Amino acid sequence: MIGQIAAITATEMRIALRNRWVITATALMTVFGLILAFAGSSPAGTLGVDRLTLTASSLATLSVYLVPLIALLLSYDSFAGERERGTLALLLTYPVPRSGLLAAKFAAQLGVLAGAIIVGYGVATVVVAGLHGASADGLGHIARLAVTAILLGAVFLAVGDLISASVRQPGTAASLALGVWVVAVVMLDVALLGAVVADDGGVFTKTVFPVLLVASPTDAFRLFNLLAIEADAAVPGLASAPQTLTLPAFAPIATLVAWPLLLLAGALATLRRIEP
Repeated sequence: MIGQIAAITATEMRIALRNRWVITATALMTVFGLILAFAGSSPAGTLGVDRLTLTASSLATLSVYLVPLIALLLSYDSFAGERERGTLALLLTYPVPRSGLLAAKFAAQLGVLAGAIIVGYGVATVVVAGLHGASADGLGHIARLAVTAILLGAVFLAVGDLISASVRQPGTAASLALGVWVVAVVMLDVALLGAVVADDGGVFTKTVFPVLLVASPTDAFRLFNLLAIEADAAVPGLASAPQTLTLPAFAPIATLVAWPLLLLAGALATLRRIEP
């Protein structure tokens, strides 16, 4: 059975690699990574901060928006597209459990996404290190950022798989995926900011807001990297994390690990209700 799952994973990865969205997304991440690397490292001399550290903070801002979008583009068609083409019924007759089918598709998607992230971050890191040198701390920040970006992508890959298993038409899945991206990546932060302003330092700001911040995958990703880089006082734009956060330091990572597991469990339960 493991061999069959591996074969499905390899097939899905070949299909994904032929997808123009994957090539475009990798190119976009590389181009924007280079732009942000140069723009983000420009104040390093005046701030006295390692250039790769500033590059990591700039790439973290990019990743919050681009990584979830790439993940949703990779996964929204995974089952809905098979349904429309009439191949899902054939796949479900294979001697592979539905959990194995879901795992194979998810593994292929995660492999392609991880490749795009590594290429994008790697090119930016090589260029900045070649021009300005590299420090162990800066390389550590980039490596930490890459790992957490892959975890963030896994969350939204699982979202896409859940959506795709729940609808029959790829167009519907694409619309729902875009809606999730807008709400989870853009509107949630705006809503939280509005609530904090309205609360004016009250109970919500001190108790509820930190929990909601860590529970959001995008904010957990941003918060973890902000605290790990320890540059909130030196890098403009990174002073938005609550200084009174009393949750455990591992809470953001726990969020990034727990969300994909919960969402994949939901996708599997949905997939099991589909008749072959």
